[in-house]
Amino acid sequence: MQAQNAAAADMPEQDQMTFLEHLEELRWRLIKAVAAILIFATAAFIFKGFVFDRIILAPKDASFLTYRAFCWVSMRLGLDDTFCLSQSFKLQNIDMSGQFSSHILVSFIAGLVVAFPYVFYQFWAFVMPGLKENEKQTARGTVFFTSLLFLLGVLFGYFLIAPLSVQFLGNYRVSDQVENIITLNSFISTVATTTLAGGLVFQLPIVVYALAKLGIVTPELLKAYRKHAIVGVLILSAVVTPPDITSQVLVTLPLIVLYEISIRIARRVVKKSRKEALAQK
Repeated sequence: MQAQNAAAADMPEQDQMTFLEHLEELRWRLIKAVAAILIFATAAFIFKGFVFDRIILAPKDASFLTYRAFCWVSMRLGLDDTFCLSQSFKLQNIDMSGQFSSHILVSFIAGLVVAFPYVFYQFWAFVMPGLKENEKQTARGTVFFTSLLFLLGVLFGYFLIAPLSVQFLGNYRVSDQVENIITLNSFISTVATTTLAGGLVFQLPIVVYALAKLGIVTPELLKAYRKHAIVGVLILSAVVTPPDITSQVLVTLPLIVLYEISIRIARRVVKKSRKEALAQK
């Protein structure tokens, strides 16, 4: 009995917390995360000129960085203006509160994106004490790599998927008799969806790492479904990009690279787990 008391005394305070104390800590973690989002969202709301004119609405104009880069590459390859996009379009608002609602939505999304590293840190700080010592060592750097991959995915979505989708869908016509008049909400929905989707898709290596640690995913399984994954990526790129090979390749390649990286991560996790299992025998 004394030995058990002594062992309990040696345990970290976090491990001795009651269920209600865990809920209290979770509440404070959530409050901090929401506060961070609201702070950055408020800043985005205040500086709406910069957020909308320089960021959100930029992909609709032909002078956007991605379009100029495409044009430069086209000229360098001797293809003249084949990939130069010169068409811009205007947006309209048809709802009384449409612009204000869009302002609120964009501010919240901006706050979420900017505060993501801190928000994920709060989540991880709550989960971390429940891990074993060896699991903590293995999971070192999780916040950094998760945040880095999310931000890279957001940049990938914003500078590649979003502008290609905007130009293709915004200027696509079934007939010259039909004119595209894009609403503000529709445009923002397209840009926000593709941008956030990029951030989520780039979490694939982290998800595979976690599933491999749990024994749910193996490198053999990922290899077996590699062809299916490539077909899925090709279909996705064909949907969100203009119907040309260059755009589809630009979207497809990074996603395939992420899948291959995930296979290597799963292989390392499984190999390390097997070594630890043999060492315990």
